[in-house]
Amino acid sequence: MKTILRGRTTEVVIDTGGPVVIIGESINPTRRKKLVSTLQEKNFDYLLELADIQIKAGAEVLDVNVGFPGVDDEKLLPEAVSVLQDNFDIPLCLDSPNPSAIEAALKVSAGKCLINSVNGREKSLKTLIPIAMEYNAAIIGLCMGETGILDDPEKRLAVAEKIIERAVGSGMAREDIVVDPLAMAVSAEPQACVVTLGTISLISKTLGCNITMGASNISFGLPGRESLNSAFLSMAIAAGLTCPIANPEKIAPAVRASDLIMGRDDYAIRFVGYFQGTQ
Repeated sequence: MKTILRGRTTEVVIDTGGPVVIIGESINPTRRKKLVSTLQEKNFDYLLELADIQIKAGAEVLDVNVGFPGVDDEKLLPEAVSVLQDNFDIPLCLDSPNPSAIEAALKVSAGKCLINSVNGREKSLKTLIPIAMEYNAAIIGLCMGETGILDDPEKRLAVAEKIIERAVGSGMAREDIVVDPLAMAVSAEPQACVVTLGTISLISKTLGCNITMGASNISFGLPGRESLNSAFLSMAIAAGLTCPIANPEKIAPAVRASDLIMGRDDYAIRFVGYFQGTQ
């Protein structure tokens, strides 16, 4: 199945047959105080620097999150989107819990964006699916239901099926739905990665859709995060992950290696090209 996203003129195809598409995560104030301070000043230089670094490191889509305490993201998110698209021709993933901010950003965006995210709760389904339909956006369906995060792959699959059923029933193309199986910190829940990998496998085999997730979430609070993330990411790609949201500087080597091992990189062209470009 192919999910197509667009910038102003560029097109990115996320394909269940690979290769993996990296969605850059770094435009997020949660772990970047400098981004908070510069956005508060309406200074977008650091935002553009983060975008440039990620694109050069291998990101083909950029997740854009400008949420922090006290922010008017309904105003700031579309401003950030406009600045990014004035400087880079790359598809965007609009990341906000505020549907009004998502809609405001879609109004000024060029191409076809990805919405991060729609979950299985009725409020989310009723609000965001119509917005996605109106602006021809794709959506990330988060496997979280009315009772919150579920700890069983079958239950998470059921949430994904619900989101897909509602979206397709509303007229959305099935290929415009990317599922997020939820990756949680293994330091807090020993079976977290096992549940996520099981969910990815079920979704891939049962629904055949593209799959994303916050690829570094599993290592919060632990040392050696890059090693842990790389090991988990390779397993997740083998299970069916197609477009992780992560820092491309950290995960691109594991992604290129996984694609090569899985027969998605003829004659190692992308693998060799990546390492030649980083040296």
